[in-house]
Amino acid sequence: MTENGSCCTPEGSCHSGGTGVQVGEVTTTYRVTGMTCGHCEGAVSSEIGELAGVSSVQAVAATGLVTVTSKAPLDEDAVRAAVDEAGYELAGQAA
Repeated sequence: MTENGSCCTPEGSCHSGGTGVQVGEVTTTYRVTGMTCGHCEGAVSSEIGELAGVSSVQAVAATGLVTVTSKAPLDEDAVRAAVDEAGYELAGQAA
């Protein structure tokens, strides 16, 4: 906690509550096929999380959606390669 009792830093970083997205970050949702369970979610999240600039990844097998927050827009080919490395297929950005 900061001196004023808030979990947020003066720079605007929060570790709980709200979206946790800092100003200047980009959130993109992708559709990934083949995920069926928590292990799948973890594998996809781990591989995408290793990409430069990625600050958070949330994969949901039930919907096939993977939400990625990064410092700048990611190269879709890099995301595709990471998903492929995890053993799944990137169908593209979700509408």
